[in-house]
Amino acid sequence: MAVTGSILGIDGPPALQKALAGAQYIADEGLSTAGYLALAMGKPLLLEGAPGVGKTEAAKAIGGVLGRRVVRLQCFEGIDASAALYEWNYPRQMLAIRQAGQQYVNIYNDDFLLERPMLEALRHPEDCVLLIDEIDRADHEFEAFLLEFLSDFQISIPETGTVKAQTPPVILLTSNRTRDLHEALRRRCVYHWIDYPDPALEAEIVMARASGVARDTADAVVAAVGRLRREPLIKPPGVAETVEWSQASTLLNSQGVAWPAAFKRAIGVALKDHDDLVHVQPQLDSILQGVAA
Repeated sequence: MAVTGSILGIDGPPALQKALAGAQYIADEGLSTAGYLALAMGKPLLLEGAPGVGKTEAAKAIGGVLGRRVVRLQCFEGIDASAALYEWNYPRQMLAIRQAGQQYVNIYNDDFLLERPMLEALRHPEDCVLLIDEIDRADHEFEAFLLEFLSDFQISIPETGTVKAQTPPVILLTSNRTRDLHEALRRRCVYHWIDYPDPALEAEIVMARASGVARDTADAVVAAVGRLRREPLIKPPGVAETVEWSQASTLLNSQGVAWPAAFKRAIGVALKDHDDLVHVQPQLDSILQGVAA
């Protein structure tokens, strides 16, 4: 049975958008619509976008809105079923066999099963949100392995049988698009591309997430970050860096560092690569033009 908006107490995209704002996540109409449809239709939500645009934070915010804990599966090259699904506790199994002596002991039951994120989501679909983070870091074999899970919400454990969720779990996948995902995986999901927010929206995010930051400071940082993103940087600042640069600059200013020097001294909060810092140093004054004086 598909999850419905009424069950979740969310009757449409505007309601989800408002609820996310209450969880300090400022979502635009596109994301709130995609999120609502995924929840209402009982389908996974696939979020793609550049690093730092708020994909992982969206999953955390949705978990907060639903009152569920977020179970995170961080993908990496070579990830396999033991990291994602389950693993047998072999030392405990061997101990049980030794203790049983000549008696029969079933070493393939829940007492010896270690739940990993995907199995946990199937067994407790009403208690958690499963975040499969950076799926593009995994290889194609793992992606193919996910297909049964994402379409039928079930997995097969050879020793015990099939585990199927009683209700569709809430699942979010994120991708930085370092490689193309298989079409079969995309078809199983509601898809949304998250871009860098426009300046007005990003300033709202700063004001929501960074307490004590003045609106003028937020606007100035957003404008400077926009200029930085237009540079050929190795690691452009994401939304989190915008928030943190606002906080860091405000903190330095409160300790007597004048504007715009506070922005300059806190640049390491926004840019976290040496080559990027070297690249922008000669033009930092022009990047910071118009900041609070």
